[in-house]
Amino acid sequence: MRDPGERASAAPAIVADMSHIAVTTSLERTYRYLRIGVAGTVVAILLAVAQAATTYGWLTSISDYFYTPARDVFVGALVAASLALFALSGRGVERALFDAAALFAPLIALVPTTLAPGAVPGVLIDCPGVERCFPMQYEPDAANGVFVYVVVGGLVVLVALLLAALRQLSLAGVWPSLLIALVVLAVVALTWALAHETFLQYAHFAATIAFFGLFAAAAVRNAFPRQGPPPSPVFRTLYIAIATGLVALLVTYAIVLPQATAAETPIVLVVETAALALFFAFWVVQGVEKWPDTDPSIVAR
Repeated sequence: MRDPGERASAAPAIVADMSHIAVTTSLERTYRYLRIGVAGTVVAILLAVAQAATTYGWLTSISDYFYTPARDVFVGALVAASLALFALSGRGVERALFDAAALFAPLIALVPTTLAPGAVPGVLIDCPGVERCFPMQYEPDAANGVFVYVVVGGLVVLVALLLAALRQLSLAGVWPSLLIALVVLAVVALTWALAHETFLQYAHFAATIAFFGLFAAAAVRNAFPRQGPPPSPVFRTLYIAIATGLVALLVTYAIVLPQATAAETPIVLVVETAALALFFAFWVVQGVEKWPDTDPSIVAR
């Protein structure tokens, strides 16, 4: 048994051995873990799709797997990503971009994609005069999701305004996000009420385009920040490559998806997988670049 003198002399040595470990704040760790978590949602979606593919085969798109047992992971991962984006926020313009993306992610999850007849085994669908349409048996699910989305979104806006009135939140820093939220919520509510069929036909498609388009813009913003030190040439090149790749994929997606059928090579599946990979890459690159960031504030930069 060691005597007390030996234990006392060992303590400084242990402290010395741990001196190389960086001291971090709770806020720093929160930002780091949120970035890792958002990247992790991509892994969860791809794993769910891969497992479902062993039974259902390779479908036309990743979104088609909503109609398979991958649905729970698909929806859960997108909602989790939305919450993480809202919590992560960002600085200046990046804050507004992330908050807007957080608005569109739940729509991708809660309003499923249209389908071509025979696209998913076991899902019956009749598309008179069009190549893809919304499976009407899933309309109650979409109705429930849209109702919750609009109400919760409205409550978030009201809470933000209340906090601003109580001077617990700077309205000058959040008004772009609040304005975007009000516009998106109003468009969703009005199109659901006044153009119901159009909403079901195009909401998922439009939300997907907006979501990835916002991250293309965020990548450009990170490559060319208005204030503060510019990124290193390596990080700038990576951000530009991510933005360019996302724009190219979105153009392809917008052209190909409306005509995609179950009989074709699943080009949309490839495009969506590539877009998710670039989304994953964005968070890896930003996570590495900003890992030592000691001031993750929301002040414009």
